[in-house]
Amino acid sequence: MSFNRLSQALSAEIAVIDGRGSSKRREAIIVDVVPPRDGHGPRYLLRGEGEKPFLKMNSNNYLGMGLRRRVVEAEEEAVGRFGCGPGAVRFISGTYEPHVALEARLAAFHAREAAMIFSSAYATIVSTIVPLITAETALISDELNHNCIINAMRLARPKEKFVYKHNQVADLETSLEKAAAMGAKRAVVVTDGIFSMRGDHAPLVEIQAAVRKFDHRFPENAALVVDDSHGVGAFGATGRGTEEYTGCEPVDILVGTLGKAFGVNGGYVAGPRALIDFLRETSMMYIYSNPITPAEAAAAKVAVDILDSPEGLGLLTHLRAMTAKFEKGLVDLGFETIRGEHPVTPLVVRDTPKTQALVKHLFAKGILATGLSYPVVPKGDEEIRFQVSADHTPADIDCVLEALKSFGS
Repeated sequence: MSFNRLSQALSAEIAVIDGRGSSKRREAIIVDVVPPRDGHGPRYLLRGEGEKPFLKMNSNNYLGMGLRRRVVEAEEEAVGRFGCGPGAVRFISGTYEPHVALEARLAAFHAREAAMIFSSAYATIVSTIVPLITAETALISDELNHNCIINAMRLARPKEKFVYKHNQVADLETSLEKAAAMGAKRAVVVTDGIFSMRGDHAPLVEIQAAVRKFDHRFPENAALVVDDSHGVGAFGATGRGTEEYTGCEPVDILVGTLGKAFGVNGGYVAGPRALIDFLRETSMMYIYSNPITPAEAAAAKVAVDILDSPEGLGLLTHLRAMTAKFEKGLVDLGFETIRGEHPVTPLVVRDTPKTQALVKHLFAKGILATGLSYPVVPKGDEEIRFQVSADHTPADIDCVLEALKSFGS
C-alpha cells in the first residue's frame, strides 16, 4: 500500500515544527562518561564530537544517583539473579521480589500505608487519575500542570473539568464551589508539587486547606493528588519533597518518580491501602504493561536507602549550596531567573531566536543545556532550563557562569 500522500502530510507538519524552532528529534547521543576529576564532576562524550567533554546542566539526576557505585552494583547484582527483563505484566508472572521490596520501602519512606510502581511517572499519573474519575466526578487541575496530567484529563470522562489559575487558591475554591453546586459526588484536585519548567512549587498547605474546606460538600470526598516527581529527592530537608518543604500534612494521593532524583527508572504512587488495591485492579498501564525490571527496582531501593541516610543529607546540603551559587551567579550577571531552593533554575530569555543562540553558544563551550520554546512553554516565557545536580562542583558552576558571561562578547 502506498504511503506517499501521508508521508507528504507528515513532512509538512515537520516543516512547521522546524520553522518555529521547537524540534526535539535531533538528540545528542552520549557514547561515554568521564568520571569526576580535578575538582570537576562527571563529563559526557557525544557522538560526532570526538573527545570533547560536555558538562550536563539538563539532567533530572538531581542527586547523581545514576552514577553512584552502590546503586550501579545493586542493579548489576539483581541482573545476575533475575535476568534483564520481567518477562510479563505483574499479575501474570512479572512480579519479582525486588518489586515488592521497593514498594514497601517507598511506602515507609513516605509514611503511607502502601505504594505501587509503574514503568514511568507518566504512566503512573495517567493510570492513577483515569480510574478514579467517574461520570459523577469533578476533575480540577492547575493550568501549568505537566503534560502527563493534561493528557490524563483528556482521557478521563468526568462530570466536569475545571482548570484554575496557576497556584491561585482562590480560583481553586471557585472551581470547587462550582463542582459542588452542580452535584458532583466526588472531586479530584490535581497539582504538580514542583512545576518542572519553572522550578516553583505549589502552596500545598493552602491547597490542602481548600480541598478540606469543601470536602463535606462531596458525598465521596474531595481528594488531593500531587505529582511530586521533581520534588521527591531534591526538595525538603530530608528529600521528601514539596510536602516536607511546605510543611503540609500528607496529601491523599502522592505520585513520584524513580527516574529523577533516584537516578533509575519508573514511577510510583503512594497512599491508603484501599487506593492501591483499587489501582492494581483498574490501572491500565499496570495491568497491561510490563513493570520496570527487577534490577531497576533493586537499584531504586538502594537509592532510596542512600537518600534516607546521613549520606543523603550530605548530598542534599551540597545540592542546595550549588543551586544557591548558580542562582546568585545568574542574578549577578544580570539574567532573569525564578529564585528558589529547587535545583530547576530557569534562565528566562523571552525570545525564541535568542534562546536558540544561547543554547548553541553553551554547546560550543562544552555545556549541555535545553532551551524551551512554545508550545512547551507559553509564548513570551522562552527559557533555558538549567538543572543543578549534587554531581556538580563549585568549579562546574563557575564554568557555566563564565560561559554565560561570554555570550555576545
